[in-house]
Amino acid sequence: MRVRDWQDILRDVTEANADPDDWRAVAGNRRRGLGEDMFVGHPSVGLYQLKTYARNPYDVKGVGAEVARKVDDDLADILPRGEDAGRFAVQRPPEDEDHAEEMATRLEETLKVHSEAPTTGEDLFDDVMDALDSPAFGPMDYEFDERPAALDELSNTFEDAEQVLDAELDELVEGDEVGRGFQ
Repeated sequence: MRVRDWQDILRDVTEANADPDDWRAVAGNRRRGLGEDMFVGHPSVGLYQLKTYARNPYDVKGVGAEVARKVDDDLADILPRGEDAGRFAVQRPPEDEDHAEEMATRLEETLKVHSEAPTTGEDLFDDVMDALDSPAFGPMDYEFDERPAALDELSNTFEDAEQVLDAELDELVEGDEVGRGFQ
């Protein structure tokens, strides 16, 4: 397992060229210490574990690693499905001003169509992600003040990665002398 910067992991996700709406994620508070844990996976790409913390509201730091090369049936059963799950997305910034205008036009057209026809929140979300050419989106199990059971189950499944990534993130936090407050 190779520990990397969390943004490098997200770059892998955005460049995976996989079906963008097959991604699934679980996230919540770390068991111990400052920050959050997240697992994001795709059946054909694999499962990534990330640990992050906000050094201040404008500076998020973290580490991550690929913990499985594919999401098999056992892992798929742990990750959320569409029903009763929140949603998440990983976005790529526009390449230039023309691309940004093109994305804005597609988004405006999508919102107009949905405002004129009966639709569901899930359909709107999917269409907005398509309009923005999102490389990864899907259902997510997330709790702001606790840890979802699925997060504990995945952390226990990948216990070695959990320990290594915890130690790496703790070093970042200590190096920044953040403790419990923003710097």
